[in-house]
Amino acid sequence: MRKETIGGCELYLGDCLEILPTLGGVDAVITDPPYSSGGFTRGDRALETSKKYQSAGLQKYHENFSGDNKDQRSWIMWMSIWIGAALRVSNPGAAFCLFTDWRQLPATTDALQSGGAVWRGIAVWDKVHSRPVPDRFRSQAEYIVWGTNGPREHNSRFGADDAAYLPGVFQCMAPTGNERQHSTQKPVRLMKNILGIAKHGETVLDPFMGSGTTGVACAETGRKFMGIEISEKYFDIACRRIEAATAQGKFNFEEGSA
Repeated sequence: MRKETIGGCELYLGDCLEILPTLGGVDAVITDPPYSSGGFTRGDRALETSKKYQSAGLQKYHENFSGDNKDQRSWIMWMSIWIGAALRVSNPGAAFCLFTDWRQLPATTDALQSGGAVWRGIAVWDKVHSRPVPDRFRSQAEYIVWGTNGPREHNSRFGADDAAYLPGVFQCMAPTGNERQHSTQKPVRLMKNILGIAKHGETVLDPFMGSGTTGVACAETGRKFMGIEISEKYFDIACRRIEAATAQGKFNFEEGSA
């Protein structure tokens, strides 16, 4: 295991199932796990992620990432295992926000509950642009299945003056060009909005850090961050991006101000 500390961010290179039991004090889990989706057949799901999630004409190649070739039954079991491990290192009432697509939406709600969290609902990411398909609806949205580690009484987390009222739909285009470092990368603006589920100075965990967008959003909004990534290439990319975001301004996590 390799660990890097950058400002208020702790980054771990390795398997989340090995690293999660060593952590603690997590206030929110916000993550984009491998979907094991991208097709209707087993053969489709078995394709490399660089082929599943990138169009043939894309000029910039994005490195393959692991964990995306499971069938749905084994995927639900695996999801349940890591969610349970994350639950054990999370504080009571901690929020869990898991990205998924339309194919895995029902399975994700099952996994969240079988992992031990209380399912609270679904939010929508409207990606604005998507590929048109003749005589069909566009796949223009992805989803955030969210829940909590047991009860979440808002009065115990947010005072009367700082309660967070979050929307259920987030409209934001996916990153493009040089901004895109990962084939399924989420936009920083989207992640910053979702981070409203956690207070300033609280600790956010992303067990599937990828290129580090959740950590970048935490660094820019004053949340502490724990990120885990199994790919050394993406771990290094995440470190560079989070270091650059941290260098833009030092955040005082104790006082909640820049």
